[in-house]
Amino acid sequence: MSELELTVSRKIAASREKIFNAWLSPTALAKFMKTPSGNFDARNVTTDPVKGGRFMIVMVTPEREIPHSGTYLEVDPYSRLSFTWESPHSLDDSVVTIDLKEIGPETTELTLKQVKFRSEGARDGHIQGWTSILGELDKYFG
Repeated sequence: MSELELTVSRKIAASREKIFNAWLSPTALAKFMKTPSGNFDARNVTTDPVKGGRFMIVMVTPEREIPHSGTYLEVDPYSRLSFTWESPHSLDDSVVTIDLKEIGPETTELTLKQVKFRSEGARDGHIQGWTSILGELDKYFG
């Protein structure tokens, strides 16, 4: 099932620079890496946002803590961010790529692609999760 992938996109009322920097800021990540339903919240967020640097995000639910981590593969300011995504629900060599495209003054289209999942169910769960997170990112700038 490693050929499974997902793509989610969202138009966000913020510049590419602001959005890019938010993905690298532990403080910002802790605010938008969550779901509005309150199913999980992000804590213990750390980043070393350089190629080869690592990040850690612990997603906390009422029942448990779920560690997510990875290595930055590409840090191309204001246009692309790529990193491995290590979680219990994806394969160890899963990669997330975020592309930012300016589509107007203070409006950016963010396209997030993730490759390699254990199953269709894991991929579908990530589609829901990333869609929710992008919604929270939009609110972060709203």
